[in-house]
Amino acid sequence: MPIAITNGATGVDAERTPLCHIITPVGMLGYGLQEGETTEALRRFVATGVPTAMILDSGSTDSGPDRLALGKMGSPRSSYVRDLRKLLKLAHAFHVPLIFSSAGSDGSDEHLQEILDIIEDLAREDGNDAYSFKTVGIFSGIDKSLIKERLKAGAISGCGACVPPLTEEDIDASVRVVAQMGPEPFIDAMAANPDFDIIAGGRAYDPAPYVAYCAYLAGVDMNDWSNPTVQRQVGGFTHMGKILECGGTCAEPKSHGATATVYRDGEFIISPLTPTARCTPVSVAAHTMYEKSRPDILHGPGGYFDLNTATYEQLEDDRSIRVRGSTFHFTRESGNPYQVKLEAGQIVGYRSMFMGSIRDPILIKQLDSLTELVKQYAASQHDHIPGTYEFDFHFYGKPDGTEDASPQSPEVFLIGEVLASSQELATSVAATGKIGITHGSYPGQKATSGNFAFGIGGKNVIELGPCSKFSMYHLMDLEDGEERLSLEDNVATTNGTNGTNVNGTHKKRNRLFTQTVSVQGKGDRSSPRSATPITTAVNGDVKSNGHKTSATATKTSNGSISNGHSKPATLGDLAKVVRSKNAGPYEITFDLIFESRDTYLKVKESGLLSAKAIANAYNLLESDVVWCGFFDPAQAFKATIPRIRGGKRVPGGSFMENDVHGSQQHLPLVNVKLPEELVTALV
Repeated sequence: MPIAITNGATGVDAERTPLCHIITPVGMLGYGLQEGETTEALRRFVATGVPTAMILDSGSTDSGPDRLALGKMGSPRSSYVRDLRKLLKLAHAFHVPLIFSSAGSDGSDEHLQEILDIIEDLAREDGNDAYSFKTVGIFSGIDKSLIKERLKAGAISGCGACVPPLTEEDIDASVRVVAQMGPEPFIDAMAANPDFDIIAGGRAYDPAPYVAYCAYLAGVDMNDWSNPTVQRQVGGFTHMGKILECGGTCAEPKSHGATATVYRDGEFIISPLTPTARCTPVSVAAHTMYEKSRPDILHGPGGYFDLNTATYEQLEDDRSIRVRGSTFHFTRESGNPYQVKLEAGQIVGYRSMFMGSIRDPILIKQLDSLTELVKQYAASQHDHIPGTYEFDFHFYGKPDGTEDASPQSPEVFLIGEVLASSQELATSVAATGKIGITHGSYPGQKATSGNFAFGIGGKNVIELGPCSKFSMYHLMDLEDGEERLSLEDNVATTNGTNGTNVNGTHKKRNRLFTQTVSVQGKGDRSSPRSATPITTAVNGDVKSNGHKTSATATKTSNGSISNGHSKPATLGDLAKVVRSKNAGPYEITFDLIFESRDTYLKVKESGLLSAKAIANAYNLLESDVVWCGFFDPAQAFKATIPRIRGGKRVPGGSFMENDVHGSQQHLPLVNVKLPEELVTALV
């Protein structure tokens, strides 16, 4: 008897039994979550009798290389304790599994172990005597000797056109290396531990745990890669995971979290957790572009999923979207090996900085010449000191143009940053630079007591410690079976030892991905609480649910310009969303999303947006543009360029970085002037 699923509305889909429900409370473990919203979703879904799980991501390279190079977790330990305390309470109360990946943000073995320790501590807290969680940890740290072997065999390449070739020196300098696993180790862990309560993964492809849970329940054979049904299922599961791993970013306004009702054939329904938010065809389709080099083909471990035939339908509750039509193409279809992405960071020196502001308009007009003299002065004072350094300035509010340009701001904020081979040298150069910027003379000077308002927080010079950069962002070919979970070295434990040696390190592994299994807490485990895999034949038919839907992904306004401008002058006047974001450490990607279908089509037909236009806006060669094009389902234009600093292609983070997230690079597009013929057509 099919189960009627309301998903927060009346009869969103009542004709088929879903494979599962997935709740993502927040887009990143450690960022905080709305416990009440998650509780309501669990109460609603668990009552249907359909397998339900809480799944979320915990990792990213967005914030730079420090996590890998310096061993820093993405959030403070207390933040993980806070979030996991809530999630464990919900997992226990509703008897649903909790699955997350990339523990501690970088997914390194040591951070996964720390997260497992937190789970153990929480399970033993006073008042949690009934807790009993069978917990699986999947480790993805990789030995550098294997990477060297594959490099010599020509089995390693850059992850994208902007990534330089890997060298043995890069490998040696890397502090810790993780391999971004696909869904296979999670599937294997579920099969080996069908009574699991928690799976905490090391570094993984963001959608991997979502794909794994669905594929496990549906009995999908990931080795049956030539089967069109499997390609359709895995395509849908991956598309769903790509949307949910960012929580409720796909909603308007953004929701903390989101839910998915997933069907066996790969179809799914997305809804926001926050009651006042809604998903639209455009908002869901647009999210698939988010932080990716291109919007239609998205690569991951073992292949890529193709969204060119995906459709997005608004359901009658006006806040949920039905998605279908994605396909996953396995690399082995074309005879190529399974690949995983390697990520690593290295320490390149030590940093110190000073900061303050300048208000004198006479000096503001001459900042470039004065700061160049300051750098020369610092060099003259350190030419006898052993070691190397780099010294440069960040400016905020500094006017552009010629020396006699009028200031755009009454105050310019300045940061002097130094990277050196030792902390002592970095601090010495920074201190000298601060003296130079404070007391340097310039033509027309009147304020002879000092040029620079410094000492913020009582500090003249701030020592920042080790500075890191990405040393690996590369794809490594795997041999057959290496993408799977190794069960040879597994350690089953109880009461929280987590399969570690007495010194707290994970046991040596013979394969890439291995698990530890432990039971956390002292509660009764006599009643297994895991979902049972569904092994019946897959019905590939997609039925209409009889509800009012949009015919395509183009439910939009009537074509009027909705931003209040009667006569638009720039792209910023037309686009509903203009955003930039890092697409991995080596690229910046731009999305322009138009609310009106009519406006979108007129911009598309005008020829205004192209690789040449992007190159002109960012002072690049047209050949430098990694990808650009229009994406009809989202009514959007997308372009991706290399991350460039100081005229060189560099990864995010490290020395002189001022926008590691890449989120403030969109202004040149906002200010692109509209041709008169386009303005006339629009108004």
